Amino acid sequence: MEIRQLEYFLAIVDHGGFNRAAAALYLAQPSLSQAIQGLERDLGGRLFHRIGRRAVLTEAGQALIEPARAVVRDMELVRSSVGAVRELRSGRLDISAMPSQAVEPLSTMMERFAVRHPGVTVSVKAAFTPREVVEQVRSGASELGLVASMHPLPEKEVRVQPVGEQRFVLVTPPDGPFPAGRPVPCERLAGHRVIAGQRGTGMRQYVDELRASGIGLIIAAETEHRVGILPLVLKGVGLAVLTESWKDLAERVGALVLELSPATSLSIALVSRRAELTPAAAAFLALASEDRRRL
Repeated sequence: MEIRQLEYFLAIVDHGGFNRAAAALYLAQPSLSQAIQGLERDLGGRLFHRIGRRAVLTEAGQALIEPARAVVRDMELVRSSVGAVRELRSGRLDISAMPSQAVEPLSTMMERFAVRHPGVTVSVKAAFTPREVVEQVRSGASELGLVASMHPLPEKEVRVQPVGEQRFVLVTPPDGPFPAGRPVPCERLAGHRVIAGQRGTGMRQYVDELRASGIGLIIAAETEHRVGILPLVLKGVGLAVLTESWKDLAERVGALVLELSPATSLSIALVSRRAELTPAAAAFLALASEDRRRL
């Protein structure tokens, strides 16, 4: 059974016969008759008595009217809903993001996307490492991912759209060991206590590489919770190397944010599956591309 057959059936009912229904549908009358015969075979019973040029509903035909109208209405609702999603009047977009990048640039991206497509809900899922982001996108748990990495991403698994770069900065208490307004040479971090993220993150890799180069940092604490880093810094537990996405927030809560020398950055990118994207995901990527060209 096809929706088209039910629509034809209702047209015959509403127009009072096959000829009028065929004319209203811009359909040849034999084609209409053939479609109704197929519907009758599927249902196992006659829907109309053919009396000359008249079509009189059988008992089975009478019984079909109400459910047929319900099915056709539901299909119209489905078409309308799909159209609304395709035109981005509604819908949902799932994005996996690493914590620092969820602060920025994702917040700015979402702000601009909400202005342009206010009917689309964006759901942000947490992923703590580039590998987790790529896996969530590759598996379909999210359609897009926002990732930060010091190394190239595996483009065989996902499509990669560069977004920009984020420098590492040093966050200290306001009365910390370094003066405001001056870049801190990395070698001067030797002997200082540092709060580090978990292994696999860019900020942890940066700290590990400084230690591997002979700079004697002391890891005072490890945490997966980025929101806990600034309170730990302000309480004097240690200094923190974060991306500059945290700069505004850190300064608002009273921390001191200093540049590091030499400057080192993470590459930020949006990743997507190689399958066809939903309209919402395609629009989000297009908006990010516009922003990058504007910079």
